[in-house]
Amino acid sequence: MNQKKPPHGPFRLPNGMLFFLCIGLLGISIVSAVCVGSVKISAYDVFRIILYHVSGSHIRLGDLETLAGGTKFEIVWNVRLPRVILGAVVGSLLSLAGVVMQATVQNPLADPYILGISSGASLGATFSILIGADAVFTGLLAGTGTAFWAFLGSLGASALVFGIASLGGRLTSAKLVLAGCVVGSLCSSFTNMMIYLANDAEGMKSVTYWLLGSMASARWDKLFLPGVCTLAGLLFFLTQLRPLNTLLLGEEAAITLGVDLNVKRRLYMTITSLMTAMAVCTCGIVGFVGLMIPHIVRGFLGSDHRRLLPVAAIMGGVFLIWADVAARILAKNAEIPIGVVTSAIGAPIFVYMMLRKSYGFGGHD
Repeated sequence: MNQKKPPHGPFRLPNGMLFFLCIGLLGISIVSAVCVGSVKISAYDVFRIILYHVSGSHIRLGDLETLAGGTKFEIVWNVRLPRVILGAVVGSLLSLAGVVMQATVQNPLADPYILGISSGASLGATFSILIGADAVFTGLLAGTGTAFWAFLGSLGASALVFGIASLGGRLTSAKLVLAGCVVGSLCSSFTNMMIYLANDAEGMKSVTYWLLGSMASARWDKLFLPGVCTLAGLLFFLTQLRPLNTLLLGEEAAITLGVDLNVKRRLYMTITSLMTAMAVCTCGIVGFVGLMIPHIVRGFLGSDHRRLLPVAAIMGGVFLIWADVAARILAKNAEIPIGVVTSAIGAPIFVYMMLRKSYGFGGHD
């Protein structure tokens, strides 16, 4: 049997140059996004403040001493920069999860939001907040209860999706997407029921934050766990490039090449569920990132995960950085939930993909 290689896209830059350009775009986006807001700050000041802080105050550029401790310094280092970096991390998490899910279920229309996994994570987070389940975690685990229950919710939702899709015969990608819609609606209904029955105004306010999505609570101490999760997920899946490419070729090719589809699917869905749970418990539900970014990047680079996986992760971060900027500046004296922004962009793209039937891997529907 001749093994077919995943198709290449029209963008044929060497890998090293491609990744250098993507990293450069990410860096420019981070600095530019920090400049934007109700208080205008120049890129030069942003760069100097970051360099001043990172160097441990050993590097002094110009009149930087007059900035240190001032309003601009506080806005850049303690308000905007953590928020922008969190957007980059969460965007990378969701985009990476989307790439892997699409290969796992062999359907480019799959992502954590559409498959109901984000709704499952939100259900777990809602349960933790309103029932007070976070209180059982003390010591070193204090504050991780919401993440734990969000993970259980996302893992349960993914298991339920696979279970429903397997009913009545062979599991197919179309059945997985339909099962995801069912499970997502079911989880949302239970979440709404808990909110309706709860008598906790502060808890309901927190749950609203989870359901709409926001980067407003970003702080430096909240970046460690999602950052580690993103890095670990990326490094792990970079070791799985051959199985991921093989999954795109269909079940017969995978079996011939010695890839156990059931084992890989369970493993990949468990890991992507953890990644989705981390994103949800950090900033709430942010939909369509895992659908849009892999699809757009695949259109330029093709389906080969050696290029698709790292580039999609970087571009997911770039996209969410600018989506958060839009959430901050579109409404005067108010902030639009970032989940609203991503859904407003993602829903039309989802419809366009279906109408054009341009959602196959490498051109195959």
